[in-house]
Amino acid sequence: MFKDLHFAIQKIRTGLALLTLAGSCMYAQQWENVGGVQDVSAAGSSFNNLVIDNSGNYYLSYYDVSVAKGSVQKFNGSSWSYLGGTAGVTTGTATYNSLSVSPNGNSIYYTNQLGYPGSGMEVRLYTGSLWSQLPNATESSVNYQASAVSSDNIIFTYGSYGSGTVKRYFGGAWEQVGNAGFSGGAEFAEMVIGTNNMVYTCNVSGGLKVYQNSTDANSTQNWTLVGGAAADASSSGEQYNADIALDGSNRIYVAYVSNSGGGRKVNVKKFDGNSWVQVGNANFSDGRVQHVALAVTGSGTPYVVASRFENDNFLRNTVYKLDDSQNWVPFGGDFVSDGEAKYNDLAVDKAQNYLVLAYSDTTTKVKRISLNLNPQTCSNTDPGANAGDIGCISFMYRGQQVAYTTVRGSDGKIWLQQNLGSAQVASSMADANSYGDLFQWGRWDDGHQLRNSQVVQAPSPNTPEGTSITAGGYIAGSPAWWAGFSGGDTWNGASVADVNASVGVDPCKAIGPDWKMPSQADWTTLVGAESIASPTTAYNSHLKLPAGGFRSSSDGNFTYVGQRGYFWSSDTSSSGGKYLYIGTTIANPSAGAMRGQGASVRCIKPTSSLSTSDIKLNKAVVGMYPNPTKGILMVKSDAAIEKVNVTNAVGQRMNVQFSDNQINMTELPSGLYIVELKLKNGQIVSKKIIKD
Repeated sequence: MFKDLHFAIQKIRTGLALLTLAGSCMYAQQWENVGGVQDVSAAGSSFNNLVIDNSGNYYLSYYDVSVAKGSVQKFNGSSWSYLGGTAGVTTGTATYNSLSVSPNGNSIYYTNQLGYPGSGMEVRLYTGSLWSQLPNATESSVNYQASAVSSDNIIFTYGSYGSGTVKRYFGGAWEQVGNAGFSGGAEFAEMVIGTNNMVYTCNVSGGLKVYQNSTDANSTQNWTLVGGAAADASSSGEQYNADIALDGSNRIYVAYVSNSGGGRKVNVKKFDGNSWVQVGNANFSDGRVQHVALAVTGSGTPYVVASRFENDNFLRNTVYKLDDSQNWVPFGGDFVSDGEAKYNDLAVDKAQNYLVLAYSDTTTKVKRISLNLNPQTCSNTDPGANAGDIGCISFMYRGQQVAYTTVRGSDGKIWLQQNLGSAQVASSMADANSYGDLFQWGRWDDGHQLRNSQVVQAPSPNTPEGTSITAGGYIAGSPAWWAGFSGGDTWNGASVADVNASVGVDPCKAIGPDWKMPSQADWTTLVGAESIASPTTAYNSHLKLPAGGFRSSSDGNFTYVGQRGYFWSSDTSSSGGKYLYIGTTIANPSAGAMRGQGASVRCIKPTSSLSTSDIKLNKAVVGMYPNPTKGILMVKSDAAIEKVNVTNAVGQRMNVQFSDNQINMTELPSGLYIVELKLKNGQIVSKKIIKD
């Protein structure tokens, strides 16, 4: 009987998998196996932890059944490998564990429960080639635990011992942070550290609770309960876990399993500075869930994963996102896993704009899905005649369809409003999501431009003709890339068919034949028209130029990231190639550098330009206020308004109500939006609005 029942269940699962596969064609974005492998772990696994550094390297820890120890692997953009060279880095079984990475990506910390017959919390540090073991954070028995790294590279741990204790490793010793026992235990412990140097812990004890304290707090500075009360009633026990995440403004988001009154379904809330507020529709999963994980982008877009074990779902996992109506909907299909998915973890790859999911379905599997704008929502229309007017263009980049925002500059020309390879238009001068890729002069979209690409030696011949043997590597060292250059070399090829010893492919040609790499003259005109004289004024320009830094031609290291901007032009120089340099108090479009330097690319479409006198600058005809707004945006116009469009930073149209000269943005997540008004006199006016 049971054999027949098992066979029947297998048939149902197979049928559901086929239905899911067939139905998945309806989704524009699809989950893909990271590294092209279905199984990352060698055998069975559990207790997965996934972290991603700012360069797009993935780090994964898990309990590895094949060696009965904890293992840690890294994905470097092309393949997975064990950190330290082999599986199993722990002393014993190490089921409960945590993984964290320093902001600069140079230090990986791994904590784990010391297995029987020992007790305590082991802590290890990986700095490039070997693991080193730090003193144990505690010798007391511990299960649930979490870790995070502060901006000054100090590791913090949070464990269930002492009814909830946080420590930091400083000066070669562990010291207590705040009072011990503040959280009444640490069931489903999670911890994050904000750029505001605040530590936030999350656990389930009489409801879901979040506590906060300063990174420099001593043992007498008590932890405080965020909001003064539990975020919500929540389930505990089994795998009814919770998770916490921060956006770029240090807003706190939590995901958890509601209590029995809420149907033990997944729910998400955020702290608005005064109280916990609902995000999207409440308790939105179809049935009861377990293994919840949460990730939030810098702009405040949340994603959540949960495994459902009701309605014949067999504990398969589903990832959810908010739609334009602020309701939670499946992302990338009704289910991601084929079988039971346990120990989900979710993270955002800021460098390449992916949502990344790790889970155990017998083995650990890691999948990702692009967060780039669905090109079907891009109208491929040029910006209007006004300086600052916004448009959109879709094209193929890195082998997938993407959509970028375009803008009319004060020079009358159309530019991309974001760097090639970026995830979004810059929301600040140091917005990591807007930095994009760093190209070497004369090279194109072959993978070398990725910030986590491998450093390789120069090819032979050391010209564009030889790049096919570099396998997308970043050429650094001696000899430098294209060292034997001449002033007659060009970076204007339309495709690889045009490549020869003196011609490289213009990466902007991927957008379309009318697009190109800007020349020195283009940059000179733009700098004058936009009054660019520093990184701050570069960001404040219509082009929203961020300070993406540069990559060295000698060793491949990064310099001045978040501080200065470097943008290639198509012109040659006596040192190699010319670029726009935006320093602390200067904007120089005549700067020169070796061709092996990695710099940003910002493309231009000059063929549809207007003369400066033809540009209609937005003056007092239309006003929108207040900016920033809490939700209600007032519009004052001398002409009748025909249509209102509101899009987010990646070009997705938002659902808003417009009446009585008021735009209701109350239900939109906090972030940057483009409000576009079409007036009945034919004029189109657009303005960037910040929603608090």
